[in-house]
Amino acid sequence: MSETVGYLIILWGLIMIGLLGIGGFFMFRKFLKKLPKDDGKSIIDWEEYYVEQTLHMWGKDEKALLNELVEPVPQLFRDVAKQKIAAKIGEVALQKKLKKITLDAIIEGYILATPKRDHKFLIKRLNEKNIDFSSYEHLLEKQ
Repeated sequence: MSETVGYLIILWGLIMIGLLGIGGFFMFRKFLKKLPKDDGKSIIDWEEYYVEQTLHMWGKDEKALLNELVEPVPQLFRDVAKQKIAAKIGEVALQKKLKKITLDAIIEGYILATPKRDHKFLIKRLNEKNIDFSSYEHLLEKQ
């Protein structure tokens, strides 16, 4: 009996150390993103800036497409992913001086904001909707 309790305590301790390590890793990543860069703003500050500047440019269809594109992200991280992608889309829209968020800005922003492994889902979704993305092949290959 006491040997089993000892093993359970050791197992519980290892699980706790593992969970604390995982939590610490994500907190440290968030901390690094919040550190100011050379321009005085952090990555998160820039994301918030682009989202605020382009909030009025989003239509219902564009928001629905963005929500569709972040579906594969686990629910826990979906809001963070949506903000990152929306910020990059907003940055693209502001650089191109668009009056409204367009499908082209969404596709380009999504490609630039996400890692290459997520592009397969984008391609699949665009093919389902019969949207031509051939003009973005160079961005898909570059990343």
